[in-house]
Amino acid sequence: MIDGQTQLALYRTMLTIRMFEQRVAREFRTGEIPGFVHMYIGEEAVAAGVCAHLDDGDYVTSTHRGHGHCIAKGCDLGAMMAEIYGREDGLCKGRGGSMHIADFSRGMLGANAIVGGGIALATGAGLASSVRGSNQVAVAFFGDGAANQGVLHESLNLAAIWKLPVVYVCENNGFAESTPAAYATSVPDVAGRAAAYGIPGVIADGADVLDVYEAAGAAVARARAGEGPTLLEVKTYRFMGHFEGDPDRYRDDDERRTTREHDAITSLRARLEAAEDELASIEAEIEAAVSQAVDFARASPFPDSAELERYVYPL
Repeated sequence: MIDGQTQLALYRTMLTIRMFEQRVAREFRTGEIPGFVHMYIGEEAVAAGVCAHLDDGDYVTSTHRGHGHCIAKGCDLGAMMAEIYGREDGLCKGRGGSMHIADFSRGMLGANAIVGGGIALATGAGLASSVRGSNQVAVAFFGDGAANQGVLHESLNLAAIWKLPVVYVCENNGFAESTPAAYATSVPDVAGRAAAYGIPGVIADGADVLDVYEAAGAAVARARAGEGPTLLEVKTYRFMGHFEGDPDRYRDDDERRTTREHDAITSLRARLEAAEDELASIEAEIEAAVSQAVDFARASPFPDSAELERYVYPL
């Protein structure tokens, strides 16, 4: 049984991600945010349920759809928003933008625009933890498209051989950009591939954050105990298009509408024993924090063009 305080904390994390992303989508339409943004709306239960078991010393590698992972790992909202705006006060000094947010102080090793690009990095972090005996756990988030990248299979094999403390989390939202997972993947469940490496393959429901929380808790505990990696597949769904501005014509309207009825945030809210005024207070608090983050980002200066080559390693 998951206690009420934990449930409320999960709700707060998911709602923070949702409201942050909704505001980013709105601000993106003003033209002030450079590049692309990929919304995590609909998938909040994955980041919240997994990262609830991690601390600042544990590692996470993310994807191009990484804002939710950053928030769940405790990254500062203002510095995140400034990074998305490409400003000097951003977590990466405005050099990375939405798809490359990192914060080593929180164990966030970085979002990654390369499909599957963070998988080997998390495996390396797990190896470092194993060698040091530091009891740190690494989590690699990746999508169903990355599940067919060779780097995942190499990493799973290596992690299994060396019993590395890594949890591989496949956020299976059903589409690799616009390609259905059923078309591009040879098996119905990505988790089924874990058997080839002699490790647990677990499936969780992304519409139920408590299910994700319990599955992730077992996987993280196994990794921390030195028992090796787990492949955790969370069946989820992104409510928006692949990127903000995507016309999203490759999905069926009825399917979209039906899936949105199974919203993890709405579902958990209905279970909470908290008073309505407490939940309203949390929502107001988050809304204010997100607004402050936008104000902070807008007030931050752009990077100085004279420092274009700063933070770039010479060849």
